[in-house]
Amino acid sequence: MGVAPLAGQTSLSIYSDGRVVVRRTLTQALQKGRNTFTLKVEGLDGATLFSPDTAVALVSAVVRPPTVPDAALAAAAGQTLSFIRPRADGGADTVRAIVVRSDPPQYRLPDGRYVLSQPGEPLFPAELVRTGPEATIALEATQARPRTELVYVADGAARWEAVYQVVLGGARCQVSGSATISSESLRADTAEVQLVAGSINRARPEAPAPQANRARGFALADVVVTTGEQAVGETHVYQLPGKLSLDPGTPTTTALFPRSAAAYTQELIVPGALPWRGFPGQAAGDDNRVPVQVWYTLKRGRGTPFGERPLPGGTVQLYQADSAGRFQLVGEARSDHTAPGRDLRVRSGDAFDVTAERVQTDYTQEQLAPPKRGMTARQRITAAYRVTISNAKPAAVTVDVREARFGVWRVTESSVPAEKISATEVRFRVPVPTNGDATLTYTIQAES
Repeated sequence: MGVAPLAGQTSLSIYSDGRVVVRRTLTQALQKGRNTFTLKVEGLDGATLFSPDTAVALVSAVVRPPTVPDAALAAAAGQTLSFIRPRADGGADTVRAIVVRSDPPQYRLPDGRYVLSQPGEPLFPAELVRTGPEATIALEATQARPRTELVYVADGAARWEAVYQVVLGGARCQVSGSATISSESLRADTAEVQLVAGSINRARPEAPAPQANRARGFALADVVVTTGEQAVGETHVYQLPGKLSLDPGTPTTTALFPRSAAAYTQELIVPGALPWRGFPGQAAGDDNRVPVQVWYTLKRGRGTPFGERPLPGGTVQLYQADSAGRFQLVGEARSDHTAPGRDLRVRSGDAFDVTAERVQTDYTQEQLAPPKRGMTARQRITAAYRVTISNAKPAAVTVDVREARFGVWRVTESSVPAEKISATEVRFRVPVPTNGDATLTYTIQAES
């Protein structure tokens, strides 16, 4: 039985966690009954192999890795091999010996004597060496088939990530997105490729990452504006146009959608001092500086070109032109999978010219009587804060100071009205003048 190369059509569904669903349609015809053949195939996990053809069932699959020296020596038992022995002067001698056994090493020389160590570097005949993984597959067909269809999961074979470029300008921005496929061990020529976005549980242990043994290249596919997308189960599948070739160590990048325009807003936010659970403690007065976070929200309303498509989770890079028209990277953030019609909200970093300091100006803790006899006594914490915001920009800004907490709590007084965003979060919108300061004071009570 010969070993056939894996010719035929290939279709791949690549997941961001390294799993790849491989669909192969082979030119191998099947007769009715048992069919056994051996294929050269990369990344096949026999435990996941099946045939989608309802008339064909998998009987067995034996996957053998590429040959290593110890395995080749074991297979050569009883055969005569040539061994190369280097000389001290830089040359080499060739010794022939019969491999009696490889473990423990026993070799018989032509004069009948034995050598109990390897006599040199062995030279193996081609029939003892598998240059790549091979799979011997047995299929049972209830009727003859003109071709063979196989499906399996290759774990750790390839990954993909999405990267979005957002160019900010005025009240609108330009958004483009691309997917980069990085093959770790998967080779495919002219394969149909789908990218799958979503959270897929993993029940089996993750395959170890292959050893990096080749330089990283970079291939940029033609700009694509016709990437198809559809929902399958609780995932979204992106069909890349045309056929792609994948090689280990050579990333391939392709566009996810045509460049789109969208409205956006920028927010400056000072995060709160309250813990989500537990009592607020007394704050130390050593370093009162708090970050002023910069957030961008890209509007993705239904019925708009940018809002009608789902966005796979990935990296969002924000650019803005300087006074000379050169684009500068002004922020980078990770984004989750974003459903159609849902705004894309990312934190780009912290403000440079807008700074804030928070001081806890008062703190009291009092015991409250239990609401009923036999119940645990309650406590009430009252904490007062002063937040001073400085603006070195040539324009006035508005900064949100936010507090979020689980449970029963309230703002008892504040110098700026408190706006309730949700059942657990409030904000204070503080206007800060050009090259000036603004001060917010507020008091919070929390009970438990």
